Formats: sequence, structure tokens, C-alpha cells
Amino acid sequence: MKDKIEENMNNLIPMVVEQTNRGERAYDIYSRLLKERIVFLVGPVNDHAATLITAQLLFLESENPKKEISFYINSPGGLVTSGLGIYDTMQYIKPAVSTLCIGQASSMGS
Repeated sequence: MKDKIEENMNNLIPMVVEQTNRGERAYDIYSRLLKERIVFLVGPVNDHAATLITAQLLFLESENPKKEISFYINSPGGLVTSGLGIYDTMQYIKPAVSTLCIGQASSMGS
């Protein structure tokens, strides 16, 4: 059994503080990277991950349909239907999506 400290450390998401002309703004790291058009898939491909990634890709297309999206993958694979949902969205949207494997991209994670 994991101890409480280890369990809580796995749930912490780093925050980034940004200075703007309207003051300070704190973002979780993934929101800040999304602002830079960077999407992550870390872990198994499942319905939950596919829904989040699909929503992010569609959002980025609506923000700027001409600017490239970077998609970082570290996944052992997973559900075929979920992976195909991500793939279909990548093919459907107008911006080019460049993929980069960080760690592994196996099975439906590739």
C-alpha cells in the first residue's frame, strides 16, 4: 500500500505563474502548454483520454485553423476505438498535427 505522501505527490500538477498587463495569472502546466498548442497523451489510450485530446484538438482548430499543433505521446496503447477517435480528429481538423514520442508509443498509442 502506498503511503499518503506518495499518493498525494502523484496527484500534484505544477502551476505556472505568468505576468500580464492585467496582473498575475496562474495556470496549471498543461493549460499553459495548451496555450502554446501542445497536447499530451501520457498513459493508456482509453475513452477518457481520447475525449480530452479530441476536445483539445478541436479547440485549437477553432483558435487558429492554420497554426500547427504539437502532440507529445508516451503511451503503451489501449482501446482501438478510442485511438481511432483521436486519429480521425487529427485527420479531420485543418491544422497540421506533428507527433513526438517521448518514452514509448505502442499499439494505439502510436
